[in-house]
Amino acid sequence: MLTALAGGVGAAKFLAGLAAVVEPSKITAIVNTGDDFELHGLAISPDLDTVTYTLAGAVNPETGWGLRGETWTVMEELAARGGQAWFRLGDRDLATHLYRTQRRREGAPLSQITAELAASWDVGVRIVPMSDDPVETRVTVVGEGEIGFQDYFVGRAHSVAVTSLRFAGAERSEPAPGVLDALIGAERVIVCPSNPLVSIAPILAVPGIEEALIKRREDAVAVSPIIAGAALKGPADRMLRELGHEPSVVGVARLYAPLVGTLIVDAADAGRASEVEGEGMRCVVAPTIMSGPVEAAALARAVLAA
Repeated sequence: MLTALAGGVGAAKFLAGLAAVVEPSKITAIVNTGDDFELHGLAISPDLDTVTYTLAGAVNPETGWGLRGETWTVMEELAARGGQAWFRLGDRDLATHLYRTQRRREGAPLSQITAELAASWDVGVRIVPMSDDPVETRVTVVGEGEIGFQDYFVGRAHSVAVTSLRFAGAERSEPAPGVLDALIGAERVIVCPSNPLVSIAPILAVPGIEEALIKRREDAVAVSPIIAGAALKGPADRMLRELGHEPSVVGVARLYAPLVGTLIVDAADAGRASEVEGEGMRCVVAPTIMSGPVEAAALARAVLAA
């Protein structure tokens, strides 16, 4: 059994590669829900949906999120009337949020709803939210103060400088059912190529999860989301710099060294392998750019062989 900590498009691509080389039923993905928020009265879980759609082979290949062949009639009509259309929800994608909201109002926990949605898409990987309790990533940005993560990431196109992060509600949350068992019982724990600060850190903020990961440190492998000092997608490199971390594989190693024993870095960073090892981690060099399913599967094999 394999357990992966995941959030974002890079993690979803990696999980699809992993499911191509390992029986999907042997994989548990613990997914970040710090990005979750409510809009139009709907409960929206962006990372859970991106992982689900990607593993179902239904994700929009051009964006890495949303659904392939999506239409936008509702958003166009909403925008024409001056409604909130800054966070675009496709017509088919809306069905997911309507279902999640319905089930939440019926009293179902997020973990159960997530399993139901995954089954409806015939996804074999076990997808589990980090918690059934609300945890909200809050971002303090220059000139504005604290705002919600989606306001930062989508509303402002992550173009404003960040001065701090907090995960509201984390201290009162509990791991979702099965999360700790998946970490404790896994043959290998994988930290996907996700933003360490806003995709992985919220998961670790749920009491009990970081402690469980530390106990599995020698069996844990992380993939650096930073290649040659930059993120392929999203603001991970800028956020690291703005919050006082080195935006490099060495900076990632410093964050993960207490938790993970091995770091996979791209060939572009082979020259910094000794610096990664100097932070107390084993360093494995392998191609980490997932330009397609073949490359994602190759990266998954490298992680399993590390």
